[in-house]
Amino acid sequence: MVPISFFFAKGVGVSKERLNSFELALRDAGIAHFNLVSVSSILPPGCKKIPREKGLPCLKPGEVVFCVMARNETNEPNRLISASIGCAIPADPNQYGYLSEHHSFGETDEKVSDYTEDLAASMLATTLGIEFNSNDAWDAKEQVFKMSGKIVRTSNITQTAQGNKNGLWTSVVAAAIFIP
Repeated sequence: MVPISFFFAKGVGVSKERLNSFELALRDAGIAHFNLVSVSSILPPGCKKIPREKGLPCLKPGEVVFCVMARNETNEPNRLISASIGCAIPADPNQYGYLSEHHSFGETDEKVSDYTEDLAASMLATTLGIEFNSNDAWDAKEQVFKMSGKIVRTSNITQTAQGNKNGLWTSVVAAAIFIP
């Protein structure tokens, strides 16, 4: 099976139980009713990004669905958690792209978003032979990648949340869901 499209989803859940908190995050993302199977980070050639609202009706409840997922959880009050997926799509539709997943503590939405987008673009750039300084900030690398003409688009989806003030489990999830 080679997916023809994918969509992003994200969510937050809070519960007394860790597993239930994760389930609620999946529900918030709209993907709890699938049997999710995590795969590595290759975006198949020609795989198109579509809106979640267009992708969800293509899948049936209980279906085995492949995804790239990032998740995080805490029961520490006020602890900042994040989960993010970055995406880098090559200009050549016959070339595969990359999805990157990252989960962290104490990082802002902006920092995590930039990091995952940078990570996906850097992985793609190395396979395309684009030379860049890995120590440069994302903004500088992004210009090099786009000016090369080999990377057409980068994006991300990020979910952050603060741990529940009463110590309940708080979960975050971000995912790229593949459509066969």
